[in-house]
Amino acid sequence: MASSICINEMLTDDELRSILSKLECDKDKEIFGLVCKRWLRLQSTERKKLAARAGPHMLQKMAARFSRLIELDLSQSISRSFYPGVTDSDLSVIANGFKCLRLLNLRNCNGITDSGMRSIGCSLSSLQSLDVSCCRKLTDKGLSSVAEGCRDLFSLHLAGCRFVTDGLLRALSKNCPDLQELGLQGCTNITDHGLTDLVSGCQRIQYLDINKCSKVGDTGISDLSKACSSCLKTLKLLDCSKVGDESISSLAKFCNNLETLIIGGCRDISDKSIKSLALACKNSLKNLRMDWCLNISDSSLSCILTECRNLEALDIGCCEEVTDAVFQGLGTVETELRLKVFKVSNCPKITVTGIGLLLEKCNTLEYLDVRSCPHVTKSGCDEAGLQFPERCKVNYTGSLNEPEVLV
Repeated sequence: MASSICINEMLTDDELRSILSKLECDKDKEIFGLVCKRWLRLQSTERKKLAARAGPHMLQKMAARFSRLIELDLSQSISRSFYPGVTDSDLSVIANGFKCLRLLNLRNCNGITDSGMRSIGCSLSSLQSLDVSCCRKLTDKGLSSVAEGCRDLFSLHLAGCRFVTDGLLRALSKNCPDLQELGLQGCTNITDHGLTDLVSGCQRIQYLDINKCSKVGDTGISDLSKACSSCLKTLKLLDCSKVGDESISSLAKFCNNLETLIIGGCRDISDKSIKSLALACKNSLKNLRMDWCLNISDSSLSCILTECRNLEALDIGCCEEVTDAVFQGLGTVETELRLKVFKVSNCPKITVTGIGLLLEKCNTLEYLDVRSCPHVTKSGCDEAGLQFPERCKVNYTGSLNEPEVLV
């Protein structure tokens, strides 16, 4: 009679890890860990990502079990947060227990302070991505510790951290040359000086969100355009009232790889600079939001639609001077538009006729917003026999959820 052979006696840990690495489905990886304690230990040490809600005691257990964790998500949603949430003591456990961590998401963790950020900066030198959006107690002191200790940082999101100032941007410039993503939405103390300091050292920025940073103007954006000319792909400037034609002209001159531009509420921008942008970025521009740019008229929008052949999302809401004439030039264009999202809400001079001209050259629309357009109604579109693409949702009254592509 042949003696039975136990697989655990035949396979080494490295061989079992090799088997585990071949499993692509997360469910299969979990089943692997149910075989026995040894396989569970190996499965735990090989886990790279984890999303959880846990206090210090549980975090310590997790750190012991998932020793090679790379991504940790402890973010909370505003509607489903738990008390007291993540605290500074939790961050101390994370800093000491997850030494391999590269991505940490703490979005909406309102309990953390600069003390917790200092723990992260002092201990997690491999950290590359940090999201502390809406952590409203944080200031330059704690976040500068992260900049000084985590020099491989390439992504930092700070939306709603209203105590952040130009001082943090100087620390990032000095210590984090590989920074590629920076979210500063609502950080209202940021100025042109800070932006200029930032790009003196961080010249690889691809994504910059300074929505509602009302102290930033043409000087900062022009310096950004020159320093990050070949890299910059996404720039968000919603309600930056000091941004005008000089900024757009600088982007047109230097940033020919720009894909997403948000300039809603920048009321000093005019047709001339938008035309230059359309021509300079005609091959790269995909998403453009320019609602409430009140000086924009048919001439520049017609240029955008005819020149920017890869444009997928466009918002011209509340541009009250725009008329059906903006669509008439489409008849001379040989190729069809690739627009998926088009928002023309509160444009009183656009009519069903204009929408019909658009549809003749665009069969890719997935969302059309015509709210508060008095001459574009559902009954009017039906009477005109307009044929919308099969997947297109038309928002006549505001009852539909809006896509987030232009946020």
